[in-house]
Amino acid sequence: MQQLVQNLKNGTMKMTEVPFPILKQSHLLVRTLYSVISTGTEGRTVKDARASMLHKARSRPDQIDKVIKSIRNNGVSSTLRMVNDKLDSWSPLGYSCCGRVIEIDSHVRDFQIGDLVACGGNQAMHAQVISVPQNLAVRLPQKTNPEHAAFTTLGAIALQGIRQADIRLGETIIVIGLGIVGLLTVQLLKVAGTRVIAIDKSPYRVNLARKIGADIALTRKEITSGSIEAMTDSQGADAVIITASTASTDPVNLAGEFCRPKGKVIIVGNVPTGFQRPSFYKKELDLRMSCSYGPGRYDPDYEIHGLDYPIGFVRWTENRNMQAFVEFLASGQLDPGSLITHRFPFLEANKAYDLVVKDKEPFCAIMFHYPTEKEPQKSIHFAVRKSHHPIGLGFVGAGSFARNILLPNLPKDLNCRGLLTAQPHNARTIAEKYHFDYCTPHYQKILQDPAINVVMIATQHHLHAEYVIQALKAGKHVFVEKPLCLNRRELAEIEQTLQKSRSHLMVGFNRRFHPLVNSIKERLGSRPKAFLYRINAGAVDKKSWIMDPNLGGGRILGEVCHFVDLLCYLSNSRVRTIYASSLNYKDQLADTLTLNLNFTDGSIATLLYCSKGNNRLNKEYLEIFDNGTVMLLSDFKRLSIKTEKKHTKKTVRTGKGHQQELTQFFKAVQTETTSPIPYAELKQSTLITFDIIDSIRQNKTIHYDEHLESLHTNPAQIEEIDCDTTESIHPVCS
Repeated sequence: MQQLVQNLKNGTMKMTEVPFPILKQSHLLVRTLYSVISTGTEGRTVKDARASMLHKARSRPDQIDKVIKSIRNNGVSSTLRMVNDKLDSWSPLGYSCCGRVIEIDSHVRDFQIGDLVACGGNQAMHAQVISVPQNLAVRLPQKTNPEHAAFTTLGAIALQGIRQADIRLGETIIVIGLGIVGLLTVQLLKVAGTRVIAIDKSPYRVNLARKIGADIALTRKEITSGSIEAMTDSQGADAVIITASTASTDPVNLAGEFCRPKGKVIIVGNVPTGFQRPSFYKKELDLRMSCSYGPGRYDPDYEIHGLDYPIGFVRWTENRNMQAFVEFLASGQLDPGSLITHRFPFLEANKAYDLVVKDKEPFCAIMFHYPTEKEPQKSIHFAVRKSHHPIGLGFVGAGSFARNILLPNLPKDLNCRGLLTAQPHNARTIAEKYHFDYCTPHYQKILQDPAINVVMIATQHHLHAEYVIQALKAGKHVFVEKPLCLNRRELAEIEQTLQKSRSHLMVGFNRRFHPLVNSIKERLGSRPKAFLYRINAGAVDKKSWIMDPNLGGGRILGEVCHFVDLLCYLSNSRVRTIYASSLNYKDQLADTLTLNLNFTDGSIATLLYCSKGNNRLNKEYLEIFDNGTVMLLSDFKRLSIKTEKKHTKKTVRTGKGHQQELTQFFKAVQTETTSPIPYAELKQSTLITFDIIDSIRQNKTIHYDEHLESLHTNPAQIEEIDCDTTESIHPVCS
């Protein structure tokens, strides 16, 4: 299929062939018929991308701060590679469209294949086929013009601004900023029975406002305090809705001047709020922000997982705003078609954006219409690169970690066959960069490819177990990023499958492969040792998918497993007991915790995993005390070894063992030798993370029976596990 993308470094735009998007849970696949350019938001995005690097830096100081932090944590070379990878990537555009449903996930309700729908959100991009969550799609009533329905997202934004104004019949409302959202706001306000005064800098858009029904429409130059007083009988407006996009404070100051006492000022557009105080103070004005399409915006549970807000508590969600807008369209009360000044075939989209950026002729809404004669291709194939390497690779899930860490560290001569990742534009870019033969939205295509004998999985965590099991059943060797799975049932199913397979299974516990860790391992004796491991992990947004118990599983399962594995590896002994306690959280989402491990050889380990620190402190610090020798490992960059006679220091430039880990895994597959990490060790590290959560929840020490040699092989038994007493022996550890 075809998709419009732009390069973030220089703003170059192109139409590119990409695979279909993946049909996610609670999503629809929609074949696009029409989409609208949001000339304000998208125009600004394109202009920023085409600006100089200095302009980019000045306009995004938050990104500069991230770069500085990355340099501290990852070094200059790694940071430069990540920055260049980001800037050289291609980014999609668009968020308001209309199309026809072609595929539906089994969890979706109220939609059928063939339905005409209006779609919104970041996934409603300018592309022939899109994947949208069910709460960001609405079915069109009969007789709705699909071209007009492409305005639905923009209309929902306008509706939410009006709802925030809480207007009453007959009130006087001022709209400042007459882009598409502003003009739709004018139309909706007239439907609502209000008197509308429309203001913009552009005479062309002021004339448009008059044509669509504004009672008074003026340019900014025509505005005086006397004119507004005259137009409002010296009372002022009941509310002012700002739909402008500008770096100037003039719209907010103007709103404060023209609003009546106790009136409301609603900010819908992108304007600064550093306003002059007197008008707002003396009139006791109510300043309100309007958040995009309405309640539910930016809430993953609502937008991604399809959970609704009860109508008795939240009358107008973003989806209900979208529904209301299409009902206005169906009734004929709105005519967004009057705002369309230009129409382009989708394949000529570059011309449309040149019109927006160059601004040489008047324009308002710009519409794309999509080809419908030919079915778009679901997968794309490239010229096959001849490779004699015995490993044929299928790669699944190419997010930022995979792009920055895993893919750059692959052996250069691998036979890279199939690539699957969620974002179609990323799939194309990565496939070309790393010479994959094809990219596809279907996992089964990779599993059924006889030339693929290794599958690497770096998806969101909730998919790991399912993908691992399917790959093992297909006879593939598997490398999966941590964690291996998110619960004991999944682990039992993986073990059952692995027992019937002759394939390698590897989890991305990379730290044990680092050269400095090898130096430590060589020096450690068989005597009991003491470990002190501090991880200054930093905070993660609570709305991140990592902190979603159903997607990421939390940081204990997703990150602490790394450090547990390293301690188990260095102790060279089995775990006997564990005890964990956390700060604030008593469940799997705890992200500041302490962990005490006792090993069967008498070794002990204390781990502090902390999200409350500061990035000026090094991230990882490990101390090992071994019979008069103390080893200090700092961020896998410096190793200090102190004995009674001498003090030795070793340093490395960068990396945390990923390259060595991948090299050893592929070598083991190629030579048909033992896997670099025995499955028993993978299982132990995984089980400990489950037990950390149990220990925190129950405030109990968990004991292991070292004589039990296998996990329950019947997944149905897993729910019967009981760890309520410290005296009981844990039944699932080998």
